[in-house]
Amino acid sequence: MSRVLIIGAGGVSSVVVKKCAMLPEHFSEIHLASRTVSKCIALQEEVGKDRVVGAYAVDADNVPELVELINQVKPSLVINVALPYQDLTIMDACLETGVHYLDTANYEPKEEAKFEYSWQWAYHDRFKEAGLMALLGSGFDPGVTNVFTAYAAKHYFDEILYLDIVDCNGGDHGQAFATNFNPEINIREITQRGKYWEDGQWHETDPISIRKDLDYPGVGVRASYLLFHEELESLVKHFPTLKRARFWMTFGDAYLNHLKVLEGIGMTSIEPIDFNGQKIAPLEFLKAVLPNPGSLAEGYEGKTCIGTYITGIKDGEEKTIFIYNNCDHAACNAEVGAQAVSYTTGVPAMIGAMLMLNGTWMKPGVWNMEQFDPDPMMERLNQYGLPWHVLDNIESPFSK
Repeated sequence: MSRVLIIGAGGVSSVVVKKCAMLPEHFSEIHLASRTVSKCIALQEEVGKDRVVGAYAVDADNVPELVELINQVKPSLVINVALPYQDLTIMDACLETGVHYLDTANYEPKEEAKFEYSWQWAYHDRFKEAGLMALLGSGFDPGVTNVFTAYAAKHYFDEILYLDIVDCNGGDHGQAFATNFNPEINIREITQRGKYWEDGQWHETDPISIRKDLDYPGVGVRASYLLFHEELESLVKHFPTLKRARFWMTFGDAYLNHLKVLEGIGMTSIEPIDFNGQKIAPLEFLKAVLPNPGSLAEGYEGKTCIGTYITGIKDGEEKTIFIYNNCDHAACNAEVGAQAVSYTTGVPAMIGAMLMLNGTWMKPGVWNMEQFDPDPMMERLNQYGLPWHVLDNIESPFSK
């Protein structure tokens, strides 16, 4: 049986649903749930009730509600593309109902912007004892970038020493200010302090304070800024030879200027304030008035370029490679009605689910992507819309 329950009905969920629906031999039944059931019904009608056979309302913060729904649907796997705040409640419900689990982003508490895997890694023994698997971060970054690193370690290096993950969106959606995925999560990620690994310890930086201009294949030169991203935590743990690991993301000047103004007036704060007798976090209000990332696809032009620069040792010699993917916004819209940022997250979620369901990646416990054989994922990325490329023996754009 390959019945799946997908929780969440945003832009990434839409991609996951549509890609799963194209593969009935791998996903026999698709069920969709969200706090807002009208979104589920709309997607069900778009895809067809023969493929999305159930649409449900559920509060993903409520474990008993989740348990009731999972027991009703009886899926083999829950695909969590809801908010990262809800990872633990969904994992609790999967444990209670005996169902495998997959997500695309690590848990973070709603009360603070703190991105780390400790909460989810703590579930490992419980999942293992229950004979269940939880796959964490099966998106692109985290996700495919982890797999790129594992692939390089398997096929290109005897040991890896330096890792720089780069994420460039070279597209133009025509909006004055908009985020390409959930604004609440995106802005929390950018405004937190930066962090990178070097010489056996973490080093912190001020937000958006370290810049490097990088030349991205298929896009060109873009200003790239050092951030902390959760895959660094797991990669440093699972590749202990790493001397340094960093993450970089591109932002345009207009975006950063808008963000600076919003920060200056307190609109990016997650601390609740009193408004007409109600408690509301300014960032939640900002999310409500910004364009829905799922609405950006029409007319979105340009490409993304996401990849990993890896320097290491092979046969006693040091070398650098770059593994990357280009994804075209317009092509994604033509295929599934989504922009490339949603597409690059949704496709790996579908592939990760496929590999779990067919037993290729199936091991009780809580795991990150790089802990499995990378070859099956790499093969399917080429097959299902995210072809990758390797530049071997290149000069690294990063100094040591």
